[in-house]
Amino acid sequence: MARYTDAVCKLCRREGQKLFLKGERCVSPKCAVDRRPFPPGEAGRRNVMRRKVSDYGIQLREKQKARRMYGVMERQFRRYFREASRRKGQTGGILLELLESRLDNVVYRFGFADSRAQARQLVRHGHFAVNGRKTNIPSFLVSPNDQISVREKSQTKTYFRERAQILGSASPPTWLSLDATNLNGTVTSAPERDEIGVLLNEQLIVEYYSR
Repeated sequence: MARYTDAVCKLCRREGQKLFLKGERCVSPKCAVDRRPFPPGEAGRRNVMRRKVSDYGIQLREKQKARRMYGVMERQFRRYFREASRRKGQTGGILLELLESRLDNVVYRFGFADSRAQARQLVRHGHFAVNGRKTNIPSFLVSPNDQISVREKSQTKTYFRERAQILGSASPPTWLSLDATNLNGTVTSAPERDEIGVLLNEQLIVEYYSR
C-alpha cells in the first residue's frame, strides 16, 4: 500500500501549521514550523509572500491538511467522504467523526502513543484488542461502548510499562474514558465536533468534493 516516506515536518510547513505528526518534537523548539514558517523548497519563502490563493486552492489545502493530519491516503479519504455524504446530518461533522473513530486515532487520543503515526504502528504490530479481540487494522472504526485495551502479552513490554506511568496525567477527550492502571479505555460516545478540537474547517472540504 502506498504511504508517505519523506520527512513529515515538510507536510506541516506546507500547510503552514502544526499537524502534530512528530509527537513531542511538535511542542519543542525543534519544531520545523516554528523555525522555518514557510513552505519547503527553494521558492517556498518568496512564494508565500506574493502568491494569491484561489478558492479552489484554499479548499484543496484544507482537504490535504485533514488527510495528512490523520495519515489517510487520497482514495481512502474519498471513501470516508462518500460515507459521510450518505449519512444524515452535516457531512463535514460526520467526516471528522469517522476519522476520529479510527482505531489508530483512538489509541493516540488515549495517550498510548505520541502521534497518530506511532499509534498506527503499534496497532499494526498487534498490541491492542477491541472488546477482547486482537485487532491490528488501524482503520478499524470503533463504536460507543467499545473497549480498547493493551493486550496482556504486550503489557509486559518496557514501552507499555513506561507508558502506564505517563498515562496517569493524560487527559483524553470527553468521549473517551481511560483506565490508566489497567491500560485500557472505553469509547463512551460518538465524538461531537466541539470535542474533537482539530484546527480544520470541514466545510471547505465539503465544498472541495462538491465542485
